Amino acid sequence: MKSDLFEQSNLRATSQERWALQNDQMLRVGLGPDVLATKGAMVAYQGQVQFQHEKSGSMAKLAKKIVTSEDVSLMRVTGQGEVWFAGDAGYVFLLELENEGISANFRNLLAFDASLTWDINRTKGAGMMTGGLFNTTVGGTGTVAVTSVGKPTVFDCSQQPVYVDPNSTVCWSASLTPGVHNSMNMGSMLRGGSGEAVQYVFHGPGFVVVQAFEWTPLAAGA
Repeated sequence: MKSDLFEQSNLRATSQERWALQNDQMLRVGLGPDVLATKGAMVAYQGQVQFQHEKSGSMAKLAKKIVTSEDVSLMRVTGQGEVWFAGDAGYVFLLELENEGISANFRNLLAFDASLTWDINRTKGAGMMTGGLFNTTVGGTGTVAVTSVGKPTVFDCSQQPVYVDPNSTVCWSASLTPGVHNSMNMGSMLRGGSGEAVQYVFHGPGFVVVQAFEWTPLAAGA
């Protein structure tokens, strides 16, 4: 049988690296050490692989999941073999952490080494008027895979403040503490607003990654 489908770029990846991109929109991970992945992210696997719901690990973390919109639903992937992950055909990027961390929108978080720590954090200054803004922080030494809807842009925040729509933010350096800028005023509210009232503000040594798409905000506790 002949087809463009069988081009080398579409065939199973043969990389010896544990974490490797099958293509721009699919990740392959070789098991051994466990992996934590977003529930539903597995698209294929080979070998003896098990998938189990990952518990929050503490009452404090469970409480954060219940009362925030940052509903981090993870599965633990164990066994021997290879697993392929993808998320809504988003572009996949690997970050190698070396005793450091990133903060990510959970909807852009695909998978990471189970040896890494994670938690849910509230953005300072994001009060009830903003509906509350939360993010997931992953830290330690290991690999994290994130996705971006459309090709992303990376901003260096060290020179001047960068203002970003929270629903377009993929991830940022955990060393950065974002502020919240509220451009809403009473006149704008009465006229229905612009739809761009609240932004993250990043300024300091570090980066922020922005995708070419805005997620629809989730209601708290959804």
